[in-house]
Amino acid sequence: MKVRAASFVVAAALALSMGACSTNNGSGTESTAGTSPETTAAAQVTDVTLTVWAPQEDQVDANSWLPKEEAAFEAAHPEYKITWKNSVVSEGDAGKTVQQDPSAAADVYLFANDQLGTLIQAGAIGTLPPASLAQVQGQASDFVLASVTGADGKVYGIPYTTNTWFMYYNKAKFTADDIKSLDAMLAKGKVSFPLDNSWYIASFYMGAGGSLFGATGDDAAAGIKLGDKAADVTAYLANMVANPNFVNDAQGSGLAGIQNGTVDVLFSGSWDAENVKTALGDNYAAAQPPTFTVDGASAEIQAFAGTKAVGFNPKSKNPTAASQFAAFLGDKAAQQDHFTMRGIIPTDKNLATDPAVVADPVAAAQNGTIDNSSILQPSIAEMGDWWTPAENFGKSLLSKEVTVDNAKDKTAAWQAAYGA
Repeated sequence: MKVRAASFVVAAALALSMGACSTNNGSGTESTAGTSPETTAAAQVTDVTLTVWAPQEDQVDANSWLPKEEAAFEAAHPEYKITWKNSVVSEGDAGKTVQQDPSAAADVYLFANDQLGTLIQAGAIGTLPPASLAQVQGQASDFVLASVTGADGKVYGIPYTTNTWFMYYNKAKFTADDIKSLDAMLAKGKVSFPLDNSWYIASFYMGAGGSLFGATGDDAAAGIKLGDKAADVTAYLANMVANPNFVNDAQGSGLAGIQNGTVDVLFSGSWDAENVKTALGDNYAAAQPPTFTVDGASAEIQAFAGTKAVGFNPKSKNPTAASQFAAFLGDKAAQQDHFTMRGIIPTDKNLATDPAVVADPVAAAQNGTIDNSSILQPSIAEMGDWWTPAENFGKSLLSKEVTVDNAKDKTAAWQAAYGA
């Protein structure tokens, strides 16, 4: 199949390790000159069992994305007779599930890249073979490639979508200029934001000069730095909490407010797109996060961002087929299917100009955030130190234990929890 050319590159590069002797004739079939069909079949067809973990939404029925890609992989690889064993494990749960017992885990799994450090430490994810690496390098932006690159400089996993949050809003309430500034939006409508969610609160401190584990996010010794303007950021957030137009988004209250008309702005991700679109109708809109004001100057909110990717288990009984299928699930055609079938926004830069992608407001908002308003969320294990203190600080802001007056001291105490 012509649209699966990338997977044939992978197959050709890896077939040598299996002693395969066939050559591809460019039509999706195998050329076996000088060998009888009976001998070829006996020599080439290998029984393979592949266990695959993916979200429920990708395997609802036989017409879902995962079964479709599995059937296409079989057609592209007649050298295998495959028994598929699919199980439901979300990208967010894959890392902790795999590391429990890598030898018993799936051969191929979808994972969120913030789990990469843990997976590498557990020896539960394989480095990409040369052909797969070449595929990813041809598909991915520098940001996307960095998201699956370990501290050792090796590349793990084939990214298929970016993972971040952005802004949904009621466009009847705000002008095109309003949405560039959080201050302007707070002056004109109800703005919800999950301030006690440590995945979100980081965006203000990172936008004002903070850093997590150095410039590239993989230097554990560099530690967590809230930044020289951190106290000013805290004061800004304390003022925001006091603003009657601010609504803390907790346990889905922001989406509920969009749905009942009491909220005009929601900071969330692509997972909420359909619900927000249904709620806002003709007033539905999305954009990258706005700026905010720190010590009289404008700063850009910087959302945590990463990717979701396909990994293969190096402890697989069929590592060659597993690595081939992982590359297949992340190739251009599979990403296009994922977008068409489920609205999963592709990372393949060759699809960036696809008319359907360009016309999708969520794709535009998500891609704009990745390009302009995000930092790569560190995937090293030390990132685990960030979450609980940040959540607690957000709660202290909401309870008004942290105020404008004590912002400097409270911020210093928070920084001390991470080390000076």
